[in-house]
Amino acid sequence: MLIKKIDMNWIQLTSEKQLIEIKERSSNMPQVIFKYSSRCSLSDLIKDRLERKQVNTSMDFYFLDLIAFRSLSDKIAREFDIAHQSPQVLLIKNGECIYDESHGGIRMDELIAQGMAA
Repeated sequence: MLIKKIDMNWIQLTSEKQLIEIKERSSNMPQVIFKYSSRCSLSDLIKDRLERKQVNTSMDFYFLDLIAFRSLSDKIAREFDIAHQSPQVLLIKNGECIYDESHGGIRMDELIAQGMAA
C-alpha cells in the first residue's frame, strides 16, 4: 500500500448509481465518502486539513456536496444506518460503513489507520 503526498483527487459523488458502485468497489478497496456543506465553515477547514495530509492511494475519496445533493446525503445515512452529520466522513469496506467520524474528529491519519485495519 502506497502512502505518499499527492494532490487530493476527489471523485464527485452526485448519483445513487455511484453509491452502488462505491459499495461494489469497497470489496476490493476501502472507499471514503466526505460529506461537505458549503454553508459550514468547519467543512472548509476539514476539507483543507484532509487535502494537506498524505493520501492513502489504496482508497478512493468521494466528495459529496450535501447542499446540492441533500437527498443523496439522506440516502447515504439510511443506507449505512448512520446519523447525518456535516462535515462527516464514512469509510466503506465490503459494502458496509466500518467507520464514520464528524466535525473536528475527522483526520486523515485515522482514516488511513482504519482503512489499513479493514
